Amino acid sequence: MHHKASSRDTNSQNFPKLKSVETDPDPDIYDITYVDVSPSVGSTSPLSKSPWIAHVDPTDLEPPHSGIKSTANTREPKNYSPNILMGSLFREEGHIYSLATSGDLLYTGSDSKNIRVWKNQTEFSSFKSNSGLVKAIVLAGDKIFTGHQDGKIRVWKVSSKDSNIFRRIGTMPVFRDYLRNSITPSSYFSFMRKNPTSTSAQGFRHVDAISCLTLSEDKKLLYSGSWDQTFKVWRISDLRCLESVKAHDDAVNAVVSGFDGLVFSGSADGTVKVWRREDQAKETKHFFSETLLKQDCAVTAIAVDQSATLVYCGSSDGTVNFWERDNNMKNGGVLKGHKLAVLCLVAAGSLLFSGSADLGIRVWRRPERGDGRGGDVGGGGGEHVCIAVLKGHAGPVKCMAVERDQESASGEKRWIVYSGSLDRSVKMWRVSESSPPIEDQSSDPFDGPTELTMAPSFSGKGRE
Repeated sequence: MHHKASSRDTNSQNFPKLKSVETDPDPDIYDITYVDVSPSVGSTSPLSKSPWIAHVDPTDLEPPHSGIKSTANTREPKNYSPNILMGSLFREEGHIYSLATSGDLLYTGSDSKNIRVWKNQTEFSSFKSNSGLVKAIVLAGDKIFTGHQDGKIRVWKVSSKDSNIFRRIGTMPVFRDYLRNSITPSSYFSFMRKNPTSTSAQGFRHVDAISCLTLSEDKKLLYSGSWDQTFKVWRISDLRCLESVKAHDDAVNAVVSGFDGLVFSGSADGTVKVWRREDQAKETKHFFSETLLKQDCAVTAIAVDQSATLVYCGSSDGTVNFWERDNNMKNGGVLKGHKLAVLCLVAAGSLLFSGSADLGIRVWRRPERGDGRGGDVGGGGGEHVCIAVLKGHAGPVKCMAVERDQESASGEKRWIVYSGSLDRSVKMWRVSESSPPIEDQSSDPFDGPTELTMAPSFSGKGRE
């Protein structure tokens, strides 16, 4: 077990109010940087006893309260929709650690044992695991993979008879992998010879919390990163563990499958490493390629922009580094603006969303290829600009999921952003790629959390 594991477990913590905690580059200490466990306003009202509460913004509500300040003026025609906070989902059962979205369904994982499924801002279903603190959720075809604090991956599938019933169909590693590890040593030693970066203590199972899950480019493999310093490769078709890689000298916080068969891993040891995947018959092998970054502070998140072949890395010092494939994977620059650790990154379209322990989400727009605006950031002839700072959470923004807005106006590309926080809520934002840059790229345009005024609250019956 990793020697820092006990310091990361927030289940037994009891903070009387929103409290700041001194941190060091511990891989997931930011789970407790700010922990809000105070009862919600009106906790004795019938509304608070509802299994879910939603705040919805009328479509005609003006956006000044959304926490976004832009440079829109007469020189820049307003040919974009305002960025707004669309609503919030809240449940009194734990901090939100993971999100995934597919179509009209949103999956949320928290430090309770329940994974909840939402549809049209209403709780559609839920399913319960044997272990709390669901730190990662990945959707692969008709399977749902959840990564847990106990080092196991659980696999779920919707019932063929009832679309709101989800059943657990497996746990990884599967039993036969345990057999390979303990009862059939010859098979295990064969595994070790093929995987020299593995360690005998960690072969087929994670011995510490799972921090992240991601799919390969072809969606046939699942990668899991863990505080046990390894990432493992699983075959989705039969749930078998194909490979275990001792990747870092401290907890692995992020693993992302990129482009050209490359996999990127980030760790509390301050490094971002590149691994090259080669398929060998029915096996896989990942070879170390290079180290993109080595720094004193922890690497906390990684995202890949597939269309522009960019790799982004968020760190505990609040910065976001990026690298460009078309520039031989050289560092293209550093995005600065967050006051505390970056905890999650998501790329969508021409945008990058960065969620932070400073309670905000910054929205960055990358320059288009061949953009002639000038600048010294990157080799693309332009700079990333921050087009919005989304504020509203009362706790660190721990996870995000993004989907295309189907209601966008003609010619305008908009995104729906879901953000999960340690304030126990999920917020929904609508962001336009056409938004102009905010005035001050390096500072927060306002102080403190904000809420949309005039937004009616309503409750609905949900599942326990």
